[in-house]
Amino acid sequence: MNLAKSLGSVGGLTLVSRVLALVRDTLQATYVGATFASDAFFVAFRLPNMFRALFAEGAFSAAFIPMFNRKVAEKGELAAGIAFAEAALSVLFPILAVLTVVMLIAAWPITMGLSGGFTHQHPTHDQLAFAVELSRWTIPYLMLISLVSLLGGILNSLNRFWVNAAAPILLNISMVAALWFFHGKGAEATLETARAQAISVTVGGALQLAWLMFACRQAGVSLRIRKPVISNDMRQLLKLILPAAMGAGAVQINLAISSSLAGGLLDQGSISYIYYADRLNQLPLGLIGIGLGTILLPTVSRLLSTGKYDEAMETQNRGIELALFLTLPATVAFMVSAQPIIRGLFQHGAFTAQATSASAWALAAFSIGLPSYVLVKVLTPGFYAREDTKTPVRYAMISVAVNLVGNLILIPTIHHVGPPLATAISSTVNVGMLYWTLRKRGHFVTDARLRRRLPRLLLAAILMGLVLWQVGPLVNPYLTGSLIRRALGLTALVSAGGAVYAVACFVTGAYRLSDIKALLGRRRPAKATGQEQL
Repeated sequence: MNLAKSLGSVGGLTLVSRVLALVRDTLQATYVGATFASDAFFVAFRLPNMFRALFAEGAFSAAFIPMFNRKVAEKGELAAGIAFAEAALSVLFPILAVLTVVMLIAAWPITMGLSGGFTHQHPTHDQLAFAVELSRWTIPYLMLISLVSLLGGILNSLNRFWVNAAAPILLNISMVAALWFFHGKGAEATLETARAQAISVTVGGALQLAWLMFACRQAGVSLRIRKPVISNDMRQLLKLILPAAMGAGAVQINLAISSSLAGGLLDQGSISYIYYADRLNQLPLGLIGIGLGTILLPTVSRLLSTGKYDEAMETQNRGIELALFLTLPATVAFMVSAQPIIRGLFQHGAFTAQATSASAWALAAFSIGLPSYVLVKVLTPGFYAREDTKTPVRYAMISVAVNLVGNLILIPTIHHVGPPLATAISSTVNVGMLYWTLRKRGHFVTDARLRRRLPRLLLAAILMGLVLWQVGPLVNPYLTGSLIRRALGLTALVSAGGAVYAVACFVTGAYRLSDIKALLGRRRPAKATGQEQL
């Protein structure tokens, strides 16, 4: 499989989704800004985001896809995998239904935990009650996205990656429509807008489920809900899901801790600063990390199930290479140009210059860990494909502990920048442990090509950063004002960075023309001998 071409199809649709998410966040900044209403919505939205990361992008896929592929390989027919999927649906559906009802009933303590009670904001009781109301609107999304992840896992196993990648577009369309057509007006405009946003989350989840059901039928897959039976396969699946959820969701757990501490220890707007910064940080993570993780898990598990161990390791090497090729420039750009990027995207309407400055510092801190966030997505399939979900969870829990300690140390000193920096540090610790273990077990060894390219990619990204540092002041006057003016300013900034990085990659020897042709699938790259031309 050509990773670049597969990532292109998944990444292209993910790009559409992320662009719509940026439109959504821009409208959110315009109509709500960084206020209590935005803090309350982001707390209510944190839970759906966690479940989407844990199930749609992590735990369920990590447990389900290798077992599904093994069933198909053992029986030599898709029907065996479909029977397994029906059994999984029959067991998981009632569990999800009960969990949703319980969470609706317990919305108050859940929201209290995620927000820290808004103890440094006022009036406390009214704010928490409003956040609880929004949480009750978003909680049904949890069951919907979990069912979407099951259907998406089947389609991913059938190499129909694009279908699942297109689903988040529907969520963003729903949320953009709510902001554009149903934003509030008058004295309580921000509260009405936040309420419309919360409702649109569950509407978007229903649209995603309908899309996946239609796609499965088109692929000849029609699942029926049967009487739930806890078979050995189901016990194994459930046994794998919980640790996989905790392992795949370390970043989300860290962000939940950060939001809770920010709500409890910091002033109004702090949760929003962190959210807007995280949304930009999530853009390359979604395009690269989640896309690669989605492709690598079924690919590696299929190669291992057929005994192609060398090909599996080659696939992982190329996955890391591609991830860092795309991630390192984003990391440097966010560190150098955080303020102009946020100014151009969000600073208008209710979003002030002070909010821009605060969010920019948070984005710079988040970006330090961006390579780690992506590499976690690339390395964990090496464990999940071997049905080892316990090792990643141990390391994830260690990283959560590092994050908690980091928050408690950093918040009193650097305030709202503390949670993003603690998250970056903890993710770096996590990826270090994952890499060390895979290497120790002999499940991953960096090849000569990867070792040659990494320092050159880093040098190319640094050269790009130096140019952005000089270009930033020149485009600043074009990052406020009309939409067209801001779009032109951002386009100039991004284009300059991209062009310099591309040239620097060729100048440093990080990439050659033959490599680009290989990425596009025109020819195979030259073998790495360890003695390539410097």
